[in-house]
Amino acid sequence: MDEVILDQILYVAQQVVSWIASFAIIFGGVVPYIPQYRDIRRTQNAEGFSTYVCLVLLVANILRILFRFGRYFETPLLWQSIIMIITMLIMLNLCTSVRMATELNTKRRSFTATDSKDEEIKVPKRLFLDFDWNYFWSWSRFVDYLQCVLAFTVLAAYVTYLLLDSVLFVESLGFLAVFTEAMLGTPQLYCNYQNKSTEGMSIKMVLMWTSGDTFKTGYFLLTQAPMQFWICGLLQTLRMT
Repeated sequence: MDEVILDQILYVAQQVVSWIASFAIIFGGVVPYIPQYRDIRRTQNAEGFSTYVCLVLLVANILRILFRFGRYFETPLLWQSIIMIITMLIMLNLCTSVRMATELNTKRRSFTATDSKDEEIKVPKRLFLDFDWNYFWSWSRFVDYLQCVLAFTVLAAYVTYLLLDSVLFVESLGFLAVFTEAMLGTPQLYCNYQNKSTEGMSIKMVLMWTSGDTFKTGYFLLTQAPMQFWICGLLQTLRMT
């Protein structure tokens, strides 16, 4: 009787731990961006954060979702990708509105010496549909980023549909997804190099990146996720240490 009760307690404990781990893997990836989001909102300055981080994570997670059609992996990892895509779109929306407001204020200050009216002050619009590579991922409207993400998703989904029966393509798609994510820190490092400063970049975000990558790698190993996932986790952990 005691053994039956003990087995039930252990089973319940195992289920609780599993739920907590699943919750952490789904939402843990977006937590580092909360302090960065709050810093940008508070300072109304997005120059210290590279929006190419958003691009990397959008591409990586879209490819990861497509990878699941050819190679099954845990459902919490699927939800993690969906939540991350939503989070990156929210970050892009904030960064775009802050950047455009900053450009408008700069224009207004430059017109202070004249009698120009506010309605005469216009910020040149950079649109996705202009297909100008000089302004790639530096567009003036959030909707342009949505158009780009949608175009990429449709194209990638179509190619995946055509080649889904190819094991080589499916495995390559998985590696491409996780290695893209492994390059997450590169855009931010380049942004810091260009600015010659880390001002505007949340230190909390970087620390949470490191702890999150460590937890994520352990989760991948314990749940026997596809090899691509834990290799990516190890690379990310080593990169941040």
